[in-house]
Amino acid sequence: QVQLVESGGGLVQAGGSLRLSCAASGRTINRYAMGWFRQAPGKEREFVAAITWGGGTTYYSDSVKGRFTMSRDNAKNTVYLQMNSLDSEDTAVYYCATYKTPFGIRDFGDAKNFGSWGQGTQVTVSS
Repeated sequence: QVQLVESGGGLVQAGGSLRLSCAASGRTINRYAMGWFRQAPGKEREFVAAITWGGGTTYYSDSVKGRFTMSRDNAKNTVYLQMNSLDSEDTAVYYCATYKTPFGIRDFGDAKNFGSWGQGTQVTVSS
């Protein structure tokens, strides 16, 4: 069983940047696609970004495309989410997750396809 711990959240002004990290332990994640999701108060959890097991391909929601960049360092068992040009709509708890099966990435936008989740890190953007 893999454990995921997110970090890097905080309070930032609109237009600012944050870099989230997600450190995995208990199992290597180098065979698993990874995803970032977020959940704002009163809203459902939504897809933000995903990356294939080798890091060669990334996917983004339309709302963050061009502003967020997801990457991974398999040697460190860690994935990252660089967030630029933040605005108040980005305020949410951000979660990282592992895809449920090795070498899978199908339907990456559906949270049901991710098996292990971190506890989340709060991102608050002040306008």
